[in-house]
Amino acid sequence: MKRWSLCLLLTAICVLAFPYRSPAPLVYRAGEGWTYEPVGGEGKWQRTRAKDQLDVAQAAFDKKDYSLALKAARRVVKNWPLSDFAPRAQYLAGRCYEESKQDEKAFKEYQNLLEKYPKIENYQEVLQRQYDICNRFLGGQWFKLWGYIPFFPSMDKTVEMYEKVIKNGPYSEIAPQAQMNIGTAREKQTRFLNNDEPYVQAAKAYERAADRYHDRPKVAADALYKAALAYTRQAKTAEYDQSTAGQAIALYIDFITLYPNDSRVAEAQKTIALLKLEQARGNYEIARFYEKSKHWDSAQIYYNEVQSQNPDSPYAAISLKRISELKKLTEKTSK
Repeated sequence: MKRWSLCLLLTAICVLAFPYRSPAPLVYRAGEGWTYEPVGGEGKWQRTRAKDQLDVAQAAFDKKDYSLALKAARRVVKNWPLSDFAPRAQYLAGRCYEESKQDEKAFKEYQNLLEKYPKIENYQEVLQRQYDICNRFLGGQWFKLWGYIPFFPSMDKTVEMYEKVIKNGPYSEIAPQAQMNIGTAREKQTRFLNNDEPYVQAAKAYERAADRYHDRPKVAADALYKAALAYTRQAKTAEYDQSTAGQAIALYIDFITLYPNDSRVAEAQKTIALLKLEQARGNYEIARFYEKSKHWDSAQIYYNEVQSQNPDSPYAAISLKRISELKKLTEKTSK
């Protein structure tokens, strides 16, 4: 026991009497996080003036040393947030992440830039970069867990990013297509979800585009047609819910009225006819259900709907005959 105590005492004396510099490649700084510092180079990249620090960041970025460029740029923003050099440093932070294929982090840095420094000269360029990042995620690029591990694609997160782009530049050149792409993202969700709610969300996104950008005929026409198409797709999944078919018909009629020379008018008219036929079939099936359940008054209501909505459909003649027979039946039972 005494021998172990003596060994520990001698070890402690050696450590205290002969200190040495321990290499620490990972260094933590408040507000900057963990950064890699080569042995012997700790702090050599730091400067005492904002301009000089930005020069370090720019030079490192030009040499594609994105790690050094990022921490130098962050130091400018943290230590000199009100200087004339802070916006450029914030921009470089986003560029470093984008060049490093960390798009989600890049988007956030660009968002911080636009929110903190809305008067920057390259506002439109930054907005375009955000839009391009959104498009990559819309195309199926995976979001990354902790910023590094590819995890999953997410249309919800993609929509959130598009919404920020639109908020940043509601009347920019890219805003209309960003709004349209929200509809596309929602439609893509139907591949992964077992309900038709994404079609409703897609239609609403397209309707918003048609309303917000009505002064851009090409965008508005495309948006209105795609909104109708989204409701049409939803109607095909709803066995007894005919309301979506009615919404689709109304939008197709608006489209034809507002854009009569559009090349898709003929297709819209054809789809309206098919939807009306589907409405008639749906109402006929509901009427048959009520008739089998001996709810004859309700059955007559839906047979009448078939007649009023689509009198030329093949279900109309059958419905008229059923109405006549049900009237006789109800008169007979009431006596």
